[in-house]
Amino acid sequence: MTVIDIPGSKSVTARALFLAAAAEGTTTLVRPLASDDTEGFAEGLAALGYEVERAPGAWRVRGRPAGPAAASADVYCRDGATTARFLPTLAAAGHGDFRFDASAQMRRRPLAPLTEALRALGVDLRHEEAEGHHPLRIAARGVKGGAVTLDAGQSSQYLTALLMLGPLTAEGLSVTVTDLVSEPYVDITLAMMRSFGARPARAGDVFTVPPTGYRATTYAVEPDASTASYFFAAAALTGREVTVPGLGTGALQGDLGFVDVLRRMGADVAVTPDGTTVRGTGRLHGLTVNMRDISDTMPTLAALAPYADGPVRIEDVANTRVKECDRLEVCADNLRRLGITVTTGPDHIEIHPGTPRPAEIITHGDHRIVMSFAVTGLRTPGISFDDPGCVRKTFPGFHAHWENALRP
Repeated sequence: MTVIDIPGSKSVTARALFLAAAAEGTTTLVRPLASDDTEGFAEGLAALGYEVERAPGAWRVRGRPAGPAAASADVYCRDGATTARFLPTLAAAGHGDFRFDASAQMRRRPLAPLTEALRALGVDLRHEEAEGHHPLRIAARGVKGGAVTLDAGQSSQYLTALLMLGPLTAEGLSVTVTDLVSEPYVDITLAMMRSFGARPARAGDVFTVPPTGYRATTYAVEPDASTASYFFAAAALTGREVTVPGLGTGALQGDLGFVDVLRRMGADVAVTPDGTTVRGTGRLHGLTVNMRDISDTMPTLAALAPYADGPVRIEDVANTRVKECDRLEVCADNLRRLGITVTTGPDHIEIHPGTPRPAEIITHGDHRIVMSFAVTGLRTPGISFDDPGCVRKTFPGFHAHWENALRP
């Protein structure tokens, strides 16, 4: 059995940084993820005037319930979608003039549903170039609150940003959602808000958040379930047994549900309070699966799919087209480079069994493309990447970790 130590969750770390910055008192984050995305988030907080102390294994954030200490700031969000969507929302609750910009990749990703909702709440903001995209300026004067309608069909991060804003408003917030993708990520948000003293509630498509503020706490960040998916897939493919401690029955992250897909394909899976174990059985069955709620693991399954004994059809993943790249088409293009037959539609991909041949994977700078096709490379020597270093976004040490844990 191979025990894999997975770095902390990116999604949890980003939310924890927002909540810590908004809380009364000093919060300690235990085992946060240290990567390009989360370090960019922490630097963004520092640019806004929050005190952030980063030490190995523990980050401390001195909260400011009144908002940023800086009267003005220019914040660069790098490639981070959570940084680019959460920090402007946090700043809007304070007072000052703030500009946010991001990498060319992040500039292409949509922001409009969130900024339209903020405008509906009275926030004075404008997009400097393309409407609905970074760069963005906010003249922050606090947020009164009230009721707003949101389309979260492209990204659940829009809803998460608004929910986390709720306790900082003067009168609280009511958000009616007309469409929602990646719903388990919203469950993470609600649970974490409660850990920081907030009292969000949900009734169907309506989320209500009273203006409670937040209380500082010590918060342990669980391992990243999306990152764990590559190691679980590796076990299913190679017949090995892999255990990830700290990701068990009490885990917040919905992406742990990827192991249920592997179970359906024929792997042995055990989930306990202490962790999750996947063991390959020497067989991988084809299947049709809806991955709307765990779409970040779609590339993992796509990279594994050629080794199944029948077609693998992944459905309801239209939102993967507006991630770091159009992941649906990029997976399809790379599988074709490997000689695999693939078809795609607006929200689905179908992959037929085959024997992948060596090729260079075109990553489009997307960390998940690299880590996913590393799984394919376990059975197909000669796979390489045009930008292997882009894993720094979420897992800077991935390649060494992968080699040490899984290579013979």
